[in-house]
Amino acid sequence: MATFQSGGFNLAYDDIRPAGGEQGTVLLVHGFATSRAENWRRLGWLSAFERKGWRAIAFDHRGHGESDKPHDAAAYGREAMVGDIFALMDHLGLGRVDLMGYSMGAHLSLRAALNEPSRIGKLVLGGVGGKMLPGRREAPKAGAMTMAQAMLAPSAEAITDKTLKGFRLFAEQQGEDLAALAACSQGRGEGVSEAELFGLAPPTLVVAGAYDEMAGDPQDLADAIPGATAVTLPGCDHFNAIPHALFKAAVFDFLEGYEEDDFPPFE
Repeated sequence: MATFQSGGFNLAYDDIRPAGGEQGTVLLVHGFATSRAENWRRLGWLSAFERKGWRAIAFDHRGHGESDKPHDAAAYGREAMVGDIFALMDHLGLGRVDLMGYSMGAHLSLRAALNEPSRIGKLVLGGVGGKMLPGRREAPKAGAMTMAQAMLAPSAEAITDKTLKGFRLFAEQQGEDLAALAACSQGRGEGVSEAELFGLAPPTLVVAGAYDEMAGDPQDLADAIPGATAVTLPGCDHFNAIPHALFKAAVFDFLEGYEEDDFPPFE
């Protein structure tokens, strides 16, 4: 297992390099309560990139997979977790990559592209949509169970919210550290503003399932980003969209078919 250091934590990663040369490098950023092994290896993304001749790099977030798992929410600030992306790039000597994130990984990838746009070639945001926009984020209902409470509940059967229960059951199936996930869910920062989205420099693809209630419509988010493209995956929700063949087709079409003239100049 390869590891790198970021913020005092050891984080695990894979670096898959295809035989016969590379046509590009993509860094993959997984979602909450999963891992690089589940999100990208088991669901076929790493092998797909390798077959296509892409160098694919995937890591486990702090609190996930084979990486260190602090139980302090202060360890999971948005900027710290975004910093892990660039720490891995620095560890591997990469000046610029294409970046692809799903769900929580999409939020982190977006912030990375806003913080250091010169280091991101193209950006793929999966499992997100219009609900990322300011004013569309649903405020939690008074007294509603939080993600942290769901992770620390005595059992999944004690959770009535179907989304929270789904995350808890998934985390248990993956053998994840529930206390670390609870801390991670408490440590996230503020979302992006519309002004930041309007100034997003890298060419961007937004992909979400048609029945992804957590994400909302991917076209709504794409409309807020100059030159962005949206793809809706028919029949998919938040959890079953990742391995969908149309998702992979859309990503490779975007990464391999992009030409400078296809997008308006960024001022």
